[in-house]
Amino acid sequence: MAQAFSAIIALATAFIAAPLIAWATRGKYYLARQTLKGEDTGCQLKTCVICEREYEAPDMAHCPAYQGPICSLCCTLDARCGDLCKPHAKLSSQWETALRWLLPQHAWAHLDKGLGTFLLLMLVIAPLLASLFGLLYQQETRSLAQSLLDARMLQAASEVLRAGFFKAFMALILVSGLVVWWVVLAHQSRRVAQEESNRQTHLLMREIDLHRQTDEALQHARQVAEDARAAAELARLAADQANQAKSRYISAISHELRTPLNSILGYAQLMGEDASIPPHRKQAVSVIKRGGEHLLSLIEGTLDIAHIEAGRLTLNAKPMPFADLIHDLASLFELEAQAKGLGFHCQISGSLPTLVRGDEKRVRQIVINLLGNALKFTQHGQVTLRARYAREMAFIEIEDTGPGLPEAEIDRIFEPFARAQGASSAKPGAGLGLTIAKMLTDLMGGEMSVIGSPGIGSVFKAKLFLPEVRLDASATTPTSQHPTYVRRPRLGYAGPRRRILVVDNEAADRDLLMQVLQPLGFEVRSAASGHDCLDLLASGYLPEVVLMDLAMPGIDGWETLRRLRELLKDSPHAMPQIAIVSANAFDRGLDNDLGVPSEDFILKPVRHADLLDWLERRLGLSWLDTPSPEEALTPAAHPVPVSPPSPQLHALLEMVNLGYYRGILNQLDALEAEQSSQAVFVAHMRGLARQFQFETMSKHISQHLNSPVQGA
Repeated sequence: MAQAFSAIIALATAFIAAPLIAWATRGKYYLARQTLKGEDTGCQLKTCVICEREYEAPDMAHCPAYQGPICSLCCTLDARCGDLCKPHAKLSSQWETALRWLLPQHAWAHLDKGLGTFLLLMLVIAPLLASLFGLLYQQETRSLAQSLLDARMLQAASEVLRAGFFKAFMALILVSGLVVWWVVLAHQSRRVAQEESNRQTHLLMREIDLHRQTDEALQHARQVAEDARAAAELARLAADQANQAKSRYISAISHELRTPLNSILGYAQLMGEDASIPPHRKQAVSVIKRGGEHLLSLIEGTLDIAHIEAGRLTLNAKPMPFADLIHDLASLFELEAQAKGLGFHCQISGSLPTLVRGDEKRVRQIVINLLGNALKFTQHGQVTLRARYAREMAFIEIEDTGPGLPEAEIDRIFEPFARAQGASSAKPGAGLGLTIAKMLTDLMGGEMSVIGSPGIGSVFKAKLFLPEVRLDASATTPTSQHPTYVRRPRLGYAGPRRRILVVDNEAADRDLLMQVLQPLGFEVRSAASGHDCLDLLASGYLPEVVLMDLAMPGIDGWETLRRLRELLKDSPHAMPQIAIVSANAFDRGLDNDLGVPSEDFILKPVRHADLLDWLERRLGLSWLDTPSPEEALTPAAHPVPVSPPSPQLHALLEMVNLGYYRGILNQLDALEAEQSSQAVFVAHMRGLARQFQFETMSKHISQHLNSPVQGA
């Protein structure tokens, strides 16, 4: 009956035994894999890490050996994992657990060395051998019993047979023990090798994962760097555009300020040099001149900062007398300090080199700014200038006993337009001197710092890279090369009269230059535009010097110079000397296709001494202390009110009646060139022409035509 229902009995036994085993073992061996925390148990499809097929999540499990989801079929067939998902379900693990429960704790250390496995195998092999030998012994005993009828012989043969089987059994047990121990050791070695392989594999997988993370981090860092570089590039472009816009704005403002300032300072210089001005008026002229120079220093300071920030400021490094420069500046500021009631000391440590290589103008500007700032804010006490030179570096210190600087002001004292809180607002200056000095020092590869104590004073330190220039013993001494220059009065020049053409669209600027140059004996003619300049040259007039403005209507100064050179290219006469007299300060020092050097730029407002120095260099003039006889009789110096000749007046009246503006200016230029005594009449007519008062001009010309006195 049971045999007939064996399938049902096996099924029922399995259904009953499975939960009983799970209950008895608390599910430790029955539930092999637990659901991981956060694992999706829905019907989402997952890919098996072995067969790479997709199955639903309930038919998948996480395999600790392959570190991924595995299907039930691959989990059943795969044997390389070593059942890592149920490490305590192996027979060896259960046997080791049982031995630990039976044996004392001090014997547990031997179990880890393979003793437990050896005992387990011997407990299996020994009963099997005993059973085998017992079966063979029983068979041999029955054979002996059938062959031997004598009981005593049968007993003796049985004892001999038993002893032989026992010896064979013990020998096999000994051999089995050796073989089993060798197998255990081999298994231990294989297990250790497998564990080491697993450990190395784990380390390799971990290294691969770390490399992947590192690669992701590098990719992210690269992306961040590229984004940062792109942002920096955009910021740089924005900064460049802002600098360009600022430069254009400053250039435009500078031009608009310099143009009227040229007339203010120009006439202030003329009036200051005029001996007929009363003393009380000279004081007013001096105030006007100081105010104009202060405004000019503000403009030039702002332009210097803009040039440095835009990278357009270039240093003109050449041999310069360093020792003489320090002594000259000390002498200059010593007089200013004495006038203010302050003490001034110049302390030089060691010896200063006679000649160094550097930009004398910029070095002088740095020292003057520092000394001027110290004298400005020091009311009592003294100012000390210290200088020393070592290892191609010049060290300059300016110490004062002024109000000093608190710690919070030191960091911002070099910022543009920054004023210390202790400084009086009544002090002149815009707060650009220290900024320019710091920027120039950095540009020259040096350093500038300041130490200040409130109520005690401040110490400004500048370190400049100025390589020494060594001269041979046979060379001329530097003192003779750079003698102390004392400016002599210039009231005229020796030699033939020089012709100068002034090209400027501003009548006030043209008249100013004419009033500066004509009393010295120069033959000066003017042109109100580039076209007028070219027309005048085409008519045959060839000056020796051309003073050219840049910003003019029609064609600008650069285009005028290009056409001038093209016009005079085949002329047998020498090309005139060119000087740019302009308020466009940004064009100075920039490269231009005409090759005009920065030395030939004279910025407005024009300093008369700078203009005369340039004429002296370019024309090789020799100045006179007193007016020459020819100059004393120059009509320009003592104009006589003589009416212009009738032919010129009729030609001018014809142009006025036609309303031809350029023709009027050309007639006036021709009249001025032929009759230099008509400068007042020509200037008056030019002013009316610019205001297009042609009717008034016609009346004045008619009055001159009806005048009984006509110029020959």
